[in-house]
Amino acid sequence: MSRIGKLPIEIPEKVDVSVDGQKVTVKGPKGELEREFKAGIDIKVEDNEIIVERNGDDIESRSMHGLVRSLIESMVNGVTKGFEKKLEMVGVGYSAQVQGNKLKLEVGYSHPVIIEAEGEIEFEVEKNTNITVKGIDKQLVGDTAAKIREVRKPEPYKGKGIKYVGEHIRRKVGKTG
Repeated sequence: MSRIGKLPIEIPEKVDVSVDGQKVTVKGPKGELEREFKAGIDIKVEDNEIIVERNGDDIESRSMHGLVRSLIESMVNGVTKGFEKKLEMVGVGYSAQVQGNKLKLEVGYSHPVIIEAEGEIEFEVEKNTNITVKGIDKQLVGDTAAKIREVRKPEPYKGKGIKYVGEHIRRKVGKTG
């Protein structure tokens, strides 16, 4: 039995969860998320809790049990608190600006790189170098932050590039002589 999968998920106040077969819809103060899951997992709402159980004991059901539970928990947390990823830019002349729902990055290329916000993603920029990606869908926030980091990955010699806050870049020693 999955240790994560058998734990019930508390439904906070102001959150509405509805289950229609394998389709789970979570509505909260920050928005609404909807996700369809594979067959083999039963999802029930009982006494202000979400309970995830597996139908059989086959390998796929066992592996999906904990995953489905953690995905539903992320949906509940997303519509109540939301998620955010912070990135920082290191490099002379690097800057970022928010233009509507787009993020304009100037990271040493001959042209600015523009990244559009997908879904309900929001960008915030502090001091032209610190970028915050916010949203209610954990996967979309992480994917968008990864796309921003991919524009200019941090390099190991001078450490220039876009990195996550708290990420440690292993530095290499340059040439001597």
